[in-house]
Amino acid sequence: MYQPLADKIRPKTLDDVVGQRHLLGENGLLRRVIESGSIPNLIFYGPSGVGKTTVASIIAQQTDRKLYHLNATTAGIADIKAIIDELDTFLAPNGALVYLDEIQYFNKKQQQSLLEFIETGKITLIASTTENPYFYIYNAILSRCTVFEFKPVEAADMRRAVERALKLAMGEDAKPVEDGVVDYIAQAVGGDVRKALGAVELLVSGAGADGITLADAQQAAQRSNMRYDRDGDSHYDILSALQKSVRGSDPDAALHYLARLLEAGDMISAARRMLVIASEDIGLAYPQCAAIVKACVDSAFQLGLPEARIPLAEAIILMATAPKSNSAINGIDAAIADIRAGRAGDIPAHLKDAHYGGAKKLGRGLTYQYPHMYPNHWVQQEYLPEELRGAQYYEYGPNKTEQAAKAYWDRVKNQK
Repeated sequence: MYQPLADKIRPKTLDDVVGQRHLLGENGLLRRVIESGSIPNLIFYGPSGVGKTTVASIIAQQTDRKLYHLNATTAGIADIKAIIDELDTFLAPNGALVYLDEIQYFNKKQQQSLLEFIETGKITLIASTTENPYFYIYNAILSRCTVFEFKPVEAADMRRAVERALKLAMGEDAKPVEDGVVDYIAQAVGGDVRKALGAVELLVSGAGADGITLADAQQAAQRSNMRYDRDGDSHYDILSALQKSVRGSDPDAALHYLARLLEAGDMISAARRMLVIASEDIGLAYPQCAAIVKACVDSAFQLGLPEARIPLAEAIILMATAPKSNSAINGIDAAIADIRAGRAGDIPAHLKDAHYGGAKKLGRGLTYQYPHMYPNHWVQQEYLPEELRGAQYYEYGPNKTEQAAKAYWDRVKNQK
């Protein structure tokens, strides 16, 4: 019977697990919890292929518990109840460890139904998810579990797994492996051990007379390092990193995250976020930036990929290297906060619409002073509602553009 390579070389001890040293290293908290033998209910959060299932299997083995592996895409509460029915039999004398994969696919009612089983202590739940548990798992479950985040395996650790897999897969009939193959696979799979082992298995089974070549490895592992789901964490994480890189004035990092979005085919999300950045982070320090970015985005959609990458790169570099100001977003957010708090007040009578019959009888616009009739097109009068008199929402940023505007209006408004 065929057995995938990933199953053949699945680690049996914590020392054999590649990566996750922050959890399973000599002083890692998860390692200490496992070695104590007292296993609480756990949630393993992280991308696929990084060892979540493997660690759950090791926990069951080291604590001498029967492991039940369920997947939330196909399992239901009935499956949990069936496990409970076995607990008092010889099949699970030391209790059960239930590994529930992709728990985010359980709806609220199903997740809440788990409570009665884990609170009695009859089962220990280890739930895994590739999505942020604080978004997809309900508080009642979160409050009874400890969350551990698994991270993509670094290339240096991945290399060890690839070398071991090649040795086992080829056995005694070892064929030559071209220089660079191991390093390429270790780097190209994006921290996913399962992908790496799948690539190794494919290469070994398809090896020709020349053995395993770098060209074959590049074809087997092509684009596999992309982790992207438009509805998942990676989508928002990349967009967040893109904006923070521009805000931090790092054009290289900004180009990197733009490239990740474009390679995933998500030009729309990149363009939308760039339009936001132009006003939120560059803002009044360089007001023309918004128009330039809009022009680049329009050009990108007229061109389409791959040429669209050029105007988008131009825009992202411009924003990353431009002076920054967040005075606009700070100002509008402060004004909105007052509105939401109920601080609004009546619009002053002299500002209300007076272009209708009877407006004068209502006192509309009677004392309004037309600024263009005064020097420098400005005259002192109150514009805010009486309740908000003196409120200040906008503060001039320290950049050259806004300071020039501030100097102008300080000069005009202080003239007698």
